[in-house]
Amino acid sequence: MLEKKVKIGFIPANRGFFSDVLAAEMRDQTVKVLKDIGATVVVPSTRDTKVGCVESLEEALKVGRMFRDQQVDGIVVSAVNFGDEQGVALTIKESGLKVPVLIFGCQEEEALKLSTQRRDSFCGLLSIGEALRQMQMPYSVPEVPICYPKDASFRGTAQRFLAVCRVVGGIRNARYGQIGARPDAFWTCRFSEKALQPLGVTVVTLDLSEVIGAVGRMKTDAAVRRVVADIKGMIDCSAVSDDILTKIAKFEIVLKNFVADRKLDALAIQCWTSIQANLGICSCTTMSRFDDRGTPCACEADIMGALSMHALQLASASPSCLADWNNLHNDDSELVNCWHCGVFPTSWAKAKPKMGCQEIIAGTTGRENAMGVVEFVMKDGPVTLCRATQDNSGGLKVMLAQGRVEPNKAKTFGAYGWVRIPGIGKLYKDVLLRHFPHHVAMSRSTVGNVLWEAFGNYLGFQVFTTGNTCGHWSPDLPFKV
Repeated sequence: MLEKKVKIGFIPANRGFFSDVLAAEMRDQTVKVLKDIGATVVVPSTRDTKVGCVESLEEALKVGRMFRDQQVDGIVVSAVNFGDEQGVALTIKESGLKVPVLIFGCQEEEALKLSTQRRDSFCGLLSIGEALRQMQMPYSVPEVPICYPKDASFRGTAQRFLAVCRVVGGIRNARYGQIGARPDAFWTCRFSEKALQPLGVTVVTLDLSEVIGAVGRMKTDAAVRRVVADIKGMIDCSAVSDDILTKIAKFEIVLKNFVADRKLDALAIQCWTSIQANLGICSCTTMSRFDDRGTPCACEADIMGALSMHALQLASASPSCLADWNNLHNDDSELVNCWHCGVFPTSWAKAKPKMGCQEIIAGTTGRENAMGVVEFVMKDGPVTLCRATQDNSGGLKVMLAQGRVEPNKAKTFGAYGWVRIPGIGKLYKDVLLRHFPHHVAMSRSTVGNVLWEAFGNYLGFQVFTTGNTCGHWSPDLPFKV
């Protein structure tokens, strides 16, 4: 299950000068929409507070404790009328939670007349925002800040907000397994564990020799044979011997146990050349299968690559992969080949994938030890690209782009797709100047705005996109919604 259920704390912000009937109506409408899009909603009832809304200090403290006790993943604030800004700020403060906050106001019932029961949310939402700024609490604002909860614009905003909550909560509590050291030749995969820990990311290490030893000691039992059969059902393995497939299956089981025992969210694996020299396989098939089933696996012990993949998976609730920005098309300056030797999720393949040899490594280790890559061409469609990294002092930054895989007659080996990225020339220059490495995470989704909000507004990253080279987060959406 790739999509985690999100628990939302809802603050219907009331002010007693205005109609309780209209306030309750907007409260109920918002709750319905949030539940309809899949959220679990924690909200005061009419037994907890006046009409189930929040206004007074006593109500704020009660609801804040409710959010804390139930450990909500995010908070939605609706100015159901003018609202009480202190009630909102004190509810969030009392919760003690450091979670994303979305604020919006409810539109008037009609164009104003003397007889209209007013809401004045347009004005009150400004006061709520000011109170949160004074408390140094970051918050998000919809593309249409004043609306009816049932509007399509709010529904879209709320869906993106749930994804933001998944990313922020997932990264702040992430546990990544690093299996083996990075390849000595790749400084590009260096990172600082200490600099990651304040973000909430814990790295759990496992020496590659322990994995190789565990594979060697494992018997070829029914569990191993089931994995082999499952691999053969997904991938054309006609070029690979059963002995190699058996080792690949055992490798998968060892890593699956490691993930379960240490409660890991993603892996980064030393995928060459020790595993070829000492175990006689490539790890690509196992990594591809883990990617497809919800545990992102980065190549070359690239922990920051694993974080990038994990963020994409959380945002899109779908598989991600790690690719090289491999080649720019000779005849089209906006077309880039996103490639890796054979680790992409098999669900992305246009046709049944084939298992084969890592021809680059085979020149060093021999073909018989370099089998296990999964080769195919990606399906056409939208993609989001993401690369998180650290600067030399441990500061965090991320590059985001959106594009589209399209068919092209140019061919290569491995797993790949030709991705059209408008403004790729300018983006490539930024990648060079801003010190982003050669690996980029990719998912078949359109979640650039989710990641821009999560990384820039809540996780403290500098964010670089094709339209933003300064690195500072801005409330203006960088990608078309």
